[in-house]
Amino acid sequence: MTQQEMHDHILELVKEYCDTYHNQPKEFHPGDRIPYASRVYDHEEMVNLVDSALEFWLTAGRYTSKFEREFARFLGVKYCSLVNSGSSANLCAFMALTAKELGNRAVRRGDEVITVAAGFPTTVAPMIQYGAVPVFVDITIPQYDIDVTKLEKALSPKTKAVMIAHTLGNPFNLKAVKEFCDKHNLWLVEDNCDALGSKYELDGVEHYTGTIGDIGTSSFYPPHHMTMGEGGAVYTNNPLLNKLIRSFRDWGRDCYCAPGRDNTCGHRFDGQYGELPFGYDHKYVYSHFGYNLKATDMQAAIGCAQIKKIPAFIERRRHNFDRMLAGLQDLKDKFILPAPAEHSKPSWFGFLLTCKEGVDKVEVCRFLEAHGIQTRTLFAGNLIKHPCFDEMRATGKGYRVVDTLDNTDRIMRDTFWLGVYPGMTDEKIDYMVKELHEAVK
Repeated sequence: MTQQEMHDHILELVKEYCDTYHNQPKEFHPGDRIPYASRVYDHEEMVNLVDSALEFWLTAGRYTSKFEREFARFLGVKYCSLVNSGSSANLCAFMALTAKELGNRAVRRGDEVITVAAGFPTTVAPMIQYGAVPVFVDITIPQYDIDVTKLEKALSPKTKAVMIAHTLGNPFNLKAVKEFCDKHNLWLVEDNCDALGSKYELDGVEHYTGTIGDIGTSSFYPPHHMTMGEGGAVYTNNPLLNKLIRSFRDWGRDCYCAPGRDNTCGHRFDGQYGELPFGYDHKYVYSHFGYNLKATDMQAAIGCAQIKKIPAFIERRRHNFDRMLAGLQDLKDKFILPAPAEHSKPSWFGFLLTCKEGVDKVEVCRFLEAHGIQTRTLFAGNLIKHPCFDEMRATGKGYRVVDTLDNTDRIMRDTFWLGVYPGMTDEKIDYMVKELHEAVK
């Protein structure tokens, strides 16, 4: 048997193994555990993973290049950089805005970035870690996105950027935020980690979220719209931002050669960089204080199979959301039901419920969990109430709040969400609807 024949035989066995021992349909019984999210895959992902393992390149390679091309093509953007997580994607996106190449528009320590406190902490963490100042604005209910009427009040001479997420797939008011950023020459970073496939109509044209601002980010953690296990992406249409993103991802180096490649520019030994000797090896010239945020080719191999499934995943998420919404219409006296943003077509990550007066969120969640239904809060609830803010809260330094965060605090107290991931059947959705009715009796 030749090497190629053995390789093909192994992959055929992997396909057979996956089809036999993974993803076999299981009959649902009321009370069976219903997770808020889970991986949805078939033998294509497993075959790609083993194919990459047999090649044993390990770091970024052919699957990485393929994924970056195909993901950019799906979103309709020019550039995509694969990273090892959605949190790293946010770090890379923010740090790109601090680069000296951006001149007066670069974010400096002490500059301000407008954001929200009701979300995931790694949207905000890069700002604080760098020394920028997050400016927290309240959000609206039932959209759970930034209150755009507060944007002008949040502005100061130090404002350089807006960096916010599309909450659980529901796009924020991109028209208002984009106009605000354009008016004041601010960067816009869309944290798209929970909204892959969501669409927003701007000036009569429908765009995928993450592609309207200067930079978009995605996460490929198992609960997300597609998965690599761990992984993320940073994307942009701006060639300079793309170069900076790649530099910060790849140790901060000036060189843009792919792993294992040398002298792509053809000037490896004939440049002058800083105070280094003339001709210093360009592959080891560092223009920024960067990181190593690359993903492995094995992760990218899984992603290449998952990309093909994104349209079906999105449609199933919308179907599950709509079915749950229809089933809960008679509970409007108990819960505030979620509403999509104007001009949007969300790819829902979850189904948010805010308890009305007389309904105890903790008791409802306990009831649901006891009946096999996994619940989640809206991540940090109000980030500035967490222990990581203790020192800043005590000194009153390091962040700023615009007016009050009343809705943010209400979400912290009264809001939870349930999953609508593509692996859920109508039977499971209907069971969750039934148990929600039971929980508030």
